[in-house]
Amino acid sequence: MDIITIDKQGEKISLDAIPTVPPNKTDKNEAKRELDVLGEELFDLQDLLWGARMNSVLIVLQGRDTAGKDGTIKHVAGYLNPRGVSVASFGVPSEEEREHDFLWRIHQRTPRKGELAIFNRSHYEDVLVVRVNKLAPESLWRERYGHIRDFEEMLAEHGTIILKFFLHISREEQEQRLLDREKEPRKAWKINAGDWEDREHWDDYTQAYEEVLARTSTKKAPWTIVPADSKWYRNLVVARTLVEALRPHRKRWQERLDEVGTRKKAELEAWRKGK
Repeated sequence: MDIITIDKQGEKISLDAIPTVPPNKTDKNEAKRELDVLGEELFDLQDLLWGARMNSVLIVLQGRDTAGKDGTIKHVAGYLNPRGVSVASFGVPSEEEREHDFLWRIHQRTPRKGELAIFNRSHYEDVLVVRVNKLAPESLWRERYGHIRDFEEMLAEHGTIILKFFLHISREEQEQRLLDREKEPRKAWKINAGDWEDREHWDDYTQAYEEVLARTSTKKAPWTIVPADSKWYRNLVVARTLVEALRPHRKRWQERLDEVGTRKKAELEAWRKGK
């Protein structure tokens, strides 16, 4: 699985040159089997994360309309224990949110140690939508790249494992999914004229995303570009990337739990002797 992960600032990205479909000869049934195996491991890793309370995990999902942010949450987070998971969606800021800095509402939803948070859209809307729709002067939103890097670095320094995913969908696939919403009664509630209007700014959003990827990719907060035309492959890429990011922490988390277990056993033994 040849997936592009960007972990250093300044790399020039051309989204038009990056496939939105699975690699040739990728088998759908095999991918689903692998996803189930990864899901079991993910549940186990989350259990260690929760018990050790040494780290937290922040997953950022960004992508154009219909790219599959909700679907990714449903299929990947479905393997997790809801006890330690939160999902936050960031739309148009409220009046109270507009009276604070743009990161104020974001920081309140970041995960505590032991927890995993998923952002369905995020602080990146303030350098994407704001830029394309000219909601703020360029001099203002350009400064936000630095604020975002500093914010994510601070979270990482306090133990947050940050994974950012750009769900990369083609213009043709997006059109088909928008049309499908009109045909399927169960999806009609998602119809939004604004989605079609945004398609008129396709190239503007492409440029905005390319700059986001180039200017906010770091070792501690990398971006993964996920081919999203096929939903099953999208889910596999996100799950595999997440598991691979958490695996290196398994031993350390387990050691912490072993230490706690030894101490708890000693406390229990002392209590029994004192009766």
